[in-house]
Amino acid sequence: MFVTAVFGVLSAATSANAIMNGVGKLPVMGYNAWNAFACNVNEDLIIQTAQYMKEYGLLDVGYNHVNLDDCWAMKNRSATGEVMSDSIRFPNMNNLTDQLHALGFYAGIYSDSGWFTCARYPGSYMHEEQDAMTFQSWGFDYLKYDNCAIPFDEIIQEGMIGKYQRMADALAAVAEKTGTTLIFSMCEWGWSQVWLWGAQISHSWRIDTDIAPQWNSLSSIINSASFITQATNHYGHNDLDMLEIGNGDLTYDEAKTHFTAWALVKSPLLIGTNLATISQDMLSILKNQEIIAINQDSIYGTSISPFRWGINPDWTYDATHPAQYWSGPSENGTVFMLINTLSEPANMFFNLTESPWIRAGIQYSVRDLWTHTDNGTAVRNFTAMSVPAHGVVALLLKEDGNEPAGLVPPCAGEALSQCTAENGTNYS
Repeated sequence: MFVTAVFGVLSAATSANAIMNGVGKLPVMGYNAWNAFACNVNEDLIIQTAQYMKEYGLLDVGYNHVNLDDCWAMKNRSATGEVMSDSIRFPNMNNLTDQLHALGFYAGIYSDSGWFTCARYPGSYMHEEQDAMTFQSWGFDYLKYDNCAIPFDEIIQEGMIGKYQRMADALAAVAEKTGTTLIFSMCEWGWSQVWLWGAQISHSWRIDTDIAPQWNSLSSIINSASFITQATNHYGHNDLDMLEIGNGDLTYDEAKTHFTAWALVKSPLLIGTNLATISQDMLSILKNQEIIAINQDSIYGTSISPFRWGINPDWTYDATHPAQYWSGPSENGTVFMLINTLSEPANMFFNLTESPWIRAGIQYSVRDLWTHTDNGTAVRNFTAMSVPAHGVVALLLKEDGNEPAGLVPPCAGEALSQCTAENGTNYS
């Protein structure tokens, strides 16, 4: 049995409280080495990966960040407290960032809000501004900031907000001194209801525990995201974690669902596989420009949201069967995402006006964002046939004139219960 949970209204990361400091308006797209290589990284690997991204056309479709994760540092700081890069694997960070910039990429680096990183390299606690200045001097444009090795309460005397505010303040101070503003990505694993306050101090915030290349991990994260979509807007984004496309035993359809959900809820899109061995099928998923266009919409920064849970009653918290029917506005029409959470193919039906973004009395043209085909006109409802197990349908609906006259009933969807003629006669 699953619990049906009703959640209160959440604060939205609107222009009123987002950290609009000139960077991070749109979700970051790029690469992070952790999921594929963990600590087994060096300068040559990072540059080779960037070259693959150019060669495969990933830079051309928007993946313009290459980010380090943990393990790039020496185990100890210098005598004057500076964090130092590993003298063998990363002998010259300026050389690394210069090469990435020359290839057309932004460069990202990693640190931690505690005493140590998760792999026990130096964290930035009590060195925030010193480290931020070091990262800027090395030429980095982006900082991922983790949540390990938290100091004792009597020392830190801060909650989660204060712990991350320390680095936000340091980055602001460095920007004031140097003119360089880094994108700030918080990796606090969804603690302390970060979706309520993350946009005030960062450009993205993790909403859940670490991802794994398995369907149950993806469905659990989608479930978590379904209750907090209001938090995302331009300059502040729920981060569903790095992409696992190309890793593990995900099927092609599961990988498509993974990419579609992450992109349409406006999560950062950070590739995390070994590009030397990626298949053409997985590469084609990552390069779907119609899906990417929704993620990178410069007019509408909001996430799609569920309008019907499907298998479960609405607002049911279920990590195995998350919400199935989602929609949201975009620059070019209303976006729909249908997820088949079952382990067998299924038909998926919805009334158009179940989505709050659809107008009654209007018919809509239907664009399939995965087959890249125009699929006729939808009047009042739509059925996706034989959606594969754990598969997805992504549609873009555009207004296409008035619906045919004389349709019965005269009101569609929920409006039918109050469907009334001008003379006061109720339709029944």
